[in-house]
Amino acid sequence: MEKDYWTASGKFWQTVRRLRRGKQLSANTVYSGSGELLASTGDIVGWWKEYFEDLLNPTDTPSVEEPEAEDSDVDSFITQAEVTAVVQQLLSGKAPGVDEIRPEYLKSLDVVGLSWLTHLCNIAWRSGTVPLDWVTGVVIPLFKKGDRRVCSNYRGITLLSLPGKVYSRVLERRVRPLVEPRIQEEQCGFRPSRGTLDQLYTLHRVLEGS
Repeated sequence: MEKDYWTASGKFWQTVRRLRRGKQLSANTVYSGSGELLASTGDIVGWWKEYFEDLLNPTDTPSVEEPEAEDSDVDSFITQAEVTAVVQQLLSGKAPGVDEIRPEYLKSLDVVGLSWLTHLCNIAWRSGTVPLDWVTGVVIPLFKKGDRRVCSNYRGITLLSLPGKVYSRVLERRVRPLVEPRIQEEQCGFRPSRGTLDQLYTLHRVLEGS
């Protein structure tokens, strides 16, 4: 009897949660850029591809300033200590990239495994090329609100290769001490301790003082 009660109770609350969410349209159809409703899998996938390519690959790119030559260790071989430090900072439970390598796999590597990963990073560093999996991202559209058939109502996230992230993070840790002093104080994106809440607080104080 007790088992039946808990089973019925669980089904009851599942029904309540479903009713609270309301009826949701299936995302098996989407509108194209011209407003045409697409229903076939091929057309839908093709439009999603075109949509994210236009969104993430702008035609106007900012000019890149040539860096000044400096004496630093930024061009030296990548060390196993650098790779190990980055691997230890990986968060468990994160989704893998196209290579299906999860953070738990890298965090469980022994000295030999970390040595091989370091060697792979150095091959990429010296050759200027990386494995295809490292530059291949899996874009997942996450629904925000509104009509589920409209692509702009989704936020895309890109799942990247974890070994590729380790390599990128090693390079970022090398470059940041050189770049940080040159960044304007107002620049907040991709900088530590400069989140949205910090900027809202600063704006609030400015408005209070005006």
